[in-house]
Amino acid sequence: MTTALITGATAGIGAAFARRLAADGHDLVLVARGAARLRELAVDLHDRHGVEAEVLVADLSQESGITAVETRLADRRNPVDLLVNNAGFGIRGRYLEVPMAEELTMLKVHCEAVLRLTSAAAEAMRERRRGAVVNVASVAAFVPRGTYGASKAWVVQFTQGVARDLAGTGVRLMALCPGFVRTEFHQRAGMDADRIPGWMWLDADRLVAAALRDLARGRTVSVPDPRYKAITGLLRLAPRQAVSRVSSSAGRKYGPR
Repeated sequence: MTTALITGATAGIGAAFARRLAADGHDLVLVARGAARLRELAVDLHDRHGVEAEVLVADLSQESGITAVETRLADRRNPVDLLVNNAGFGIRGRYLEVPMAEELTMLKVHCEAVLRLTSAAAEAMRERRRGAVVNVASVAAFVPRGTYGASKAWVVQFTQGVARDLAGTGVRLMALCPGFVRTEFHQRAGMDADRIPGWMWLDADRLVAAALRDLARGRTVSVPDPRYKAITGLLRLAPRQAVSRVSSSAGRKYGPR
């Protein structure tokens, strides 16, 4: 039986990955900051699907949290076959309105943690010549949109580069770029989700199903919805200056994810 490790596992996309992978028979390592919610989820998934669900309490904005997950990923006796780097958060406000400490924390979680956890997992997977990493980015990666968009653009570029470097080793990597998903993400960031048109919202469980299909097909970037495929295609064709103007006028209050 294979094992999947999911960061940010207690809500939203992370919880949807946990539900789907448990239903498919994968053992789990569930990572998040809140011990009570982690244990509740682990018990529920074990009872529903008969899988082992290990709990790892870790805050990826802290050095100790990243190190703890690195150590688990490097464990050769209990290998992880799939890593889902899902932990993340949004920032409400424009550049210079947001405290620098929050900007740096975002880079810690979205970039440093993804780099280090991907590296720990990929090294162990390469030795076994099998395994996969899904790094959750955002369609915001394709739009100039402050630190959030920049950090997600880094996730996409990093994942594509590593996928090329590890081609032929048996290790697959994919950047997942969702649009607006009905989760706790926007509420936690203090964003008014009611301002977002209904047609732009995605269902987390359907998103995960599409992402896993794309991973099985060997794609390195997944935009798992026809609506957002069309939007990202237009963004790639539009003049960068025009995209920047639209993004700037919208501010950073309603970033997708």
